[in-house]
Amino acid sequence: MTTKQISMAEAKAGKYILVDGIPCVVKSVQISKTGKHGHSKARVEATGLIDENVKKIFIKPMSDNIDSPMVEKETAQVLSIAGDTANVMDMATFETFDIKIPEEFKEQMKEGAQVIYWKLMDQKIIKQVK
Repeated sequence: MTTKQISMAEAKAGKYILVDGIPCVVKSVQISKTGKHGHSKARVEATGLIDENVKKIFIKPMSDNIDSPMVEKETAQVLSIAGDTANVMDMATFETFDIKIPEEFKEQMKEGAQVIYWKLMDQKIIKQVK
């Protein structure tokens, strides 16, 4: 698992974080004032990177750290399509592998097209079709 530690102060909208082992993108952060006996706390709302239907909300002290997944964005060319999976070749390493085609890209996907995919938590996800 390729992650790094970031402070809660760095967890702003648009940052990638791990919540309960699920990679998410921060949608909003609300910070409460410090109390008489404590630190300020952050209320974070995040949605899943792999499954956008997953919504996570948690509260954490601003002095704590949180894990952030390392996201690698790569380009590949579609070699063949079989059902809802595509066989693609990475443009940098020339490695070939099978990847699931998301519903929103099934109409655009064709042999010879280029796709942008993300390597995230030992998974590969198509994010754009060129």
